[in-house]
Amino acid sequence: MTQITRRTALAGATVLAGTRFARAQAKPDVKLAMLVPLSGPWARSGLLEQMGARMAIEEVNASGGIKALGGAKLKLIEFDAGESAEKAKDAAQRMVAQEPGLSGGFGCWLSTFTLAATEVTERAEVPWMTLSYSDLITNRGFKYVFQASPTADAQAKDLVPIIMDMAEKAGAKRPSKVALVGDNSASSVSFYKAIREIVVPDQKLTIVADEIFSPPLADATSIVQKLRTGKPDFVLLQSTNAGDDKILVDKFAEFGLTSQKMAMVGGGGHWCQPELAKLTTKEHLEGVIVGLANWPGKAMADITKRFIERTKEPWFGHDSLFGYTHVMTYAAAIEHAGSADKNKVMQALHTMDIKDGPARFFPDGRIKFDEKGRRVGAKLCVVQWRNGEPVPVFPAAVATHPAVWPRAS
Repeated sequence: MTQITRRTALAGATVLAGTRFARAQAKPDVKLAMLVPLSGPWARSGLLEQMGARMAIEEVNASGGIKALGGAKLKLIEFDAGESAEKAKDAAQRMVAQEPGLSGGFGCWLSTFTLAATEVTERAEVPWMTLSYSDLITNRGFKYVFQASPTADAQAKDLVPIIMDMAEKAGAKRPSKVALVGDNSASSVSFYKAIREIVVPDQKLTIVADEIFSPPLADATSIVQKLRTGKPDFVLLQSTNAGDDKILVDKFAEFGLTSQKMAMVGGGGHWCQPELAKLTTKEHLEGVIVGLANWPGKAMADITKRFIERTKEPWFGHDSLFGYTHVMTYAAAIEHAGSADKNKVMQALHTMDIKDGPARFFPDGRIKFDEKGRRVGAKLCVVQWRNGEPVPVFPAAVATHPAVWPRAS
């Protein structure tokens, strides 16, 4: 039998007390959920958002964590939204059931998925931040949903005047005919509603083709034939995944409608994914103009370099930038709240008005959300494919190149 001496007992008690003290001193992790498509047609977008979010989590933790909470670390809890609104909603229900201690969450990417998932997160009172564009997302009176992007209808109202100005500055005649091509997802529906009802009359444009499809797109022959007949000065392309983008630009090229002859204007971060450059040729993409909610500009060279070194991706773009920015915005809100409680984080997001920190990642340089949860002053960015990669051409705060208009105009 082992004899326990007084000295052994005291040593054991000291170790036990030290262990208890260490546990008492340890700060619980601050949990943020990410729900994005990690499988299905929109998976590439979700994976890019994941890359940006993971980098931000590591950077916050490496710099001392949440200082207002004694250095508590951020922890990213990841869920797959899948390939349908039903699966996104199911994943959101699992998320709130499995993780009752969430301080907030972000994602869903596709507006249709975000609309479904936020019905769940709102009931669970989990703050939710999204890059999704549909105006319906923040038009439902929800208190816990925050939209960092300009809404699709706002983008529609801003984009076409920018395009018209680009044409005139390039010495082309003012466009008078436009074609609309897009899928029936929530963001595209919001965008084209504003185009048809407001933008086309205001800009004195004539719609010569109006083609809507259900994604994924199987073939674009009939769409392109109608565009050839209508002879638009430019076409607005509101597809939502790189596979459909590839089918469209390849079929346009097959019929002689390259972006060097007819201006093509895509919408959304998928139009600027490295994946698209692998799916088609750089000649088919050359000159394609893309309107989107944000893009890393000149001021983000440092972050861009770190991202490329970390991920081996060829550039830092829209989707990864939003994953990064969502995490950094939550970190700022939690610091501001001095609490990881989801209701206090929601209140902090509603009351914060910052022009530093993560606000530097937007061209307007501000993070403030209005009563609907929309980011005040959110501006449209425009990039253009040049020599195999997208470069920013608008606004001046992020632009590195001037825009080019098709020579045939």
